Amino acid sequence: MILWAAAVAALCIGVILGLLGGGGSVLSVPVFVYLLGFPAKSAVAMSMPVVGVTSLFGAWGQWRAGNVEWKSAITFGLVAMVGAFGGTRAALYLSGAQQLGLLALVMSASAGSLLWRRPRLERQRVETETATGSMLRPAVLSAALGVGIMTGLVGIGGGFLIVPALTALGHVPIRRAIGTSLVVIAMNAASGVAGYAAHTDIDWRTVAWFTALSSVGILAGSRFSHRVPAAYLRRGFAYLLLGLAAFLFWQNRAVLLP
Repeated sequence: MILWAAAVAALCIGVILGLLGGGGSVLSVPVFVYLLGFPAKSAVAMSMPVVGVTSLFGAWGQWRAGNVEWKSAITFGLVAMVGAFGGTRAALYLSGAQQLGLLALVMSASAGSLLWRRPRLERQRVETETATGSMLRPAVLSAALGVGIMTGLVGIGGGFLIVPALTALGHVPIRRAIGTSLVVIAMNAASGVAGYAAHTDIDWRTVAWFTALSSVGILAGSRFSHRVPAAYLRRGFAYLLLGLAAFLFWQNRAVLLP
């Protein structure tokens, strides 16, 4: 039953990534820890190849649909990769429980972003003529660096931050921001894997089957992203994140609230 539950969770992670361009990856660490029984640090490291490869599959589908802004992805992604590698170095000084507590904070922030994101971001259709120039603004680069650091610390893809940054700061239309974020997440995760590989055990067999199921999910999610009412999906997913964040806080309360 536990393996079936993990398999369903893997599919759901992929579907959410395909529909929203991010967010689903924050579920992978709790699944590895509380369903499959891996230590927190291994779970963080294992989440990265899952998120990276799954996002790459989704990005391919979005690219075929014309929804990837490559200049924005490369500029944002390269900065995020630097942050991700730095985040893996910083993670050496945190315990597994502290990383899970930090993940709970990130989940809460992600839920807030999904619940209170302004409707104008959904209606935005402004095309940027110089996307690369927009990406070089200090605010955008700071967001990219912050996303990367969070990836290295807790194993998230950061899509819930990347999409708003691309739309609000980089003026990338929302559908292209979703596709572009998947490319950034893949780049981000690759850097994180490189940072963790030398000092953390990774069960590659589990990563392989989990990634395969997530990839199926993201292809399905990307295919139907224009048919699903995104507002309702975001709201439901936000409440799920809040519940999981509360669970993580409770499970790690001894470390977080000494």
